[in-house]
Formats: sequence, structure tokens, C-alpha cells
Amino acid sequence: MPKPMPKPNRSWSRWGIVLGFALGGFFDGILLHQILQWHHLLSLVPGVETIRGQVLWDGYFHALMYVIAVVGLWGLWRARTQVQEQWGRALIGALLIGFGLWHIVDSVLSHWLLGIHRIKLDSPNPLMWDLIWFTVFGLVPLIVGWLLLRNRGAPPARMGGATMAVLLVGLATAGLGAWSLRPPPGQKYTTVVFAPGVRPADAMNAIVAADARLAWADPKMAVVVVEVDADKRMSFYRRGALLVGGSGLPSGCFSWSRA
Repeated sequence: MPKPMPKPNRSWSRWGIVLGFALGGFFDGILLHQILQWHHLLSLVPGVETIRGQVLWDGYFHALMYVIAVVGLWGLWRARTQVQEQWGRALIGALLIGFGLWHIVDSVLSHWLLGIHRIKLDSPNPLMWDLIWFTVFGLVPLIVGWLLLRNRGAPPARMGGATMAVLLVGLATAGLGAWSLRPPPGQKYTTVVFAPGVRPADAMNAIVAADARLAWADPKMAVVVVEVDADKRMSFYRRGALLVGGSGLPSGCFSWSRA
């Protein structure tokens, strides 16, 4: 009696979904937090009205997405030797499923159950924007990804193709992360958030030491906007800064925030 054909190992698809979930978070943070600035992670949470609190929690959010992306890439790399089928469309399908899942989870949990933010806060009809985002970036990628992933008719692929697929996805993810590190083009101003306990006089001394020009400050000098040379931004960390925009630390939303 002939032995049954072994079933293809699809454990890699779970890691593709994990990576797609992280890419969905990157897309959300880069587009909605940075470029459009429609909301922050905790925009509607009482007690987190200050820019310090908002950008700090946005930073935690991006850090979590980095961790999830690394876990997904690690899993894909380990599973590359188990591939018995063509990755191509199936890998894209797994990424799309994860991408869609992120927006579905974010919509249900963050928008409707917890109410920590909405897609477009200044809209007279925020539910409409929530439903548009839920459908276009949640349901549609999820359905398309599922259709691509369930296609089992592809011919076998070489191991080299699987390795190349993981490397290309890794490069794309690293590119997204690197893009979020860069300050916006032509931005001559830098936002600095000082750690709790830094006195206004100490903040002013830090500005003078960096040969910077003060453009704006909150009443307690906890958050300031200064015009400073790019090579002197890191010096604020040595003088009590918690976050410095455009310095590469932290990434993403903070470097693009308007004051």
C-alpha cells in the first residue's frame, strides 16, 4: 500500500501572519501618527493630555511593533528549511492576513471597546472613519490574504527561494523601521521633552550649551521646541532630556510631531 504524501509544513505561515501584524502597526503609526497626525495612541485617555505623555506612549507602541516584527522574522528564518511549497503568493497572503488582523484588532479593541483613540478625532462623524478603516485596511486585506494562502496548487520551490523570500521581507521591514527614524525633510526645529525633575533653569542651560534658539516652551519648560544644529541634538540627552526629536532616538512619531 503506497504511503500517503506528507502534508506541506505551514508553520511558516503563522510567522508570516505575525510579521504582517507588525507591519500593520508600522503602517498605522507612520501614516496616522506621523504623516497625517490624526491621532496618537492614547489621544482619548484622561490624564494623558500632555505632549510628553502622548509621544512617550507612541514610542512604547513602536517599540512593541519592533519586537513583534523581530519575532516574526526569526520564525520565518527558522521555518525556511521546512518549506515544501512555493512561498510567493502564499507568503504575501500570510502578510496580508496579519496586516488585516492588526486593523481589525485595533478597531475593535482601541476604537470601540477601550475608546483610547479614534481614526480621525476631529471628524464630526468618527464612526464613519472607523468603519472605512476597518473595511479597507482590515477586512479587505484579511480576505485577500486568506484567498492567496489557501491556494495549494503552486509547484515546489527550492530552498534558496525560501531563504531569499525571508531576506527580502526582512529588508522591507528594516526599511520601514529606518524610514521612521528619519526626521521630516526640511525640519529645522527639534522638540525636546525633559525628564521629570529637570528644573526650568537646567532646561535653559541645556539650550544654551547646545547653542540652540528657543522657539516655544510650555510653562514649566518640560517640553521645548528649539532650532538647533542636527549634530548637537544628542547633547540634550546628557542634560536630562527624555526624548529628542530628529536624533534617531526615539523613532517615528516624535520626530514628526507638530508643536
